[in-house]
Amino acid sequence: MSQLVSPHGGKLTPVLLPEAQRAAALAKAKTLPVIRMSSREASDLLMIGMGAFSPLTGFMGKADYESVVSTKHLANGLAWPIPITLSVTKEKAAELKEGMEVALVDDETDVYVGILVVGDKYAYDKTKECKEVFFTDDMKHPGVQKVMGQGEVNVGGSIITFSQMGYASKYPKYFATPADTRALFTSKGWKTIAAFQTRNPLHRSHEFLCKIGNEVCDGLMIHPIVGKLKPGDIPADVRIECTEILLKNYFNENKAVMRVYPMEMRYAGPSEGILHAIFRQNFGCTHILVGRDHAGVGSYYTPYQAQELFDQFKPGEIICQPIKVTSSFHCFKCDGTTTEKTCPHGAEDHLSISGTKVREMLAAGEMPPKEFSRPEMLKVLMKYYQSL
Repeated sequence: MSQLVSPHGGKLTPVLLPEAQRAAALAKAKTLPVIRMSSREASDLLMIGMGAFSPLTGFMGKADYESVVSTKHLANGLAWPIPITLSVTKEKAAELKEGMEVALVDDETDVYVGILVVGDKYAYDKTKECKEVFFTDDMKHPGVQKVMGQGEVNVGGSIITFSQMGYASKYPKYFATPADTRALFTSKGWKTIAAFQTRNPLHRSHEFLCKIGNEVCDGLMIHPIVGKLKPGDIPADVRIECTEILLKNYFNENKAVMRVYPMEMRYAGPSEGILHAIFRQNFGCTHILVGRDHAGVGSYYTPYQAQELFDQFKPGEIICQPIKVTSSFHCFKCDGTTTEKTCPHGAEDHLSISGTKVREMLAAGEMPPKEFSRPEMLKVLMKYYQSL
């Protein structure tokens, strides 16, 4: 039996109640005062609930929050790059007392999803958080917009959750908790697993990265995000269909799997890259593929800033290690996908591949060349864009 990497902090700490207990917890929640959560807060609750954010068992209190913002570590010294918080208005905060139980309701759907025991409440500096986490406080950055729009007071405390907000039923074949993926990897005898993070359909450069991970490790998990994205990003069901095509036709089915997870993107670039590695470790992965502009948006980050941030942590702090790959492209002289590290030819021989470029061509009704992406996948994407 394979021995998988240990979870971050030593053990998984899921707080999702067993199914038999969920109805009673929901009934109790409906008798409690309510905190309404943003879509990002609700998705974070799901990640805590399934154990993906182990060792967290709730929203961060003041000590952890301030430590994470200032040092990218929890108060106990464990690496953690992004605050996981719940915010309320000053007026709402005045109603909350330490030890009080409150129901957590997803503001977009009106669904009761959990119960929080108030640990503490504290004011915080939104601008400082943005500068430390996103490396910018520019209001055009989608992550900055979210933080600046939050309530003025954070509420820390432990939670229980009794809902997966429909994700398990919407993606029955692919939705998986860390316990699920660990069982899957063990059944396959994999000890080393490379994770590939994506919010886009996989183009040829992505495929190239995945196959590097597949070569280095026993197995590969393509792990698309199915939480809320920014306007203009391609819906999850379309992306999943595209990945199914790739896995069926261009990967060894015994060495690669796809599973999905419900987090909402923050577009925090380097900081999010570290978070991606930490929770992939909880899912059982030993490595994560980190290419150009990982989890970035616009031009806020330098091309390899995410790779560089990993080097600022001490050896062993983050067990899930990055497989660092430089910018890849199609080279007509090499007659294939290659990288700036390995290709000797000039830019005139290169066809740069980017999700943005593919989206622009498809939106204009123009089929991208096969050097961009697999033709079977491009047909799916063209059908989607023509339906808009």
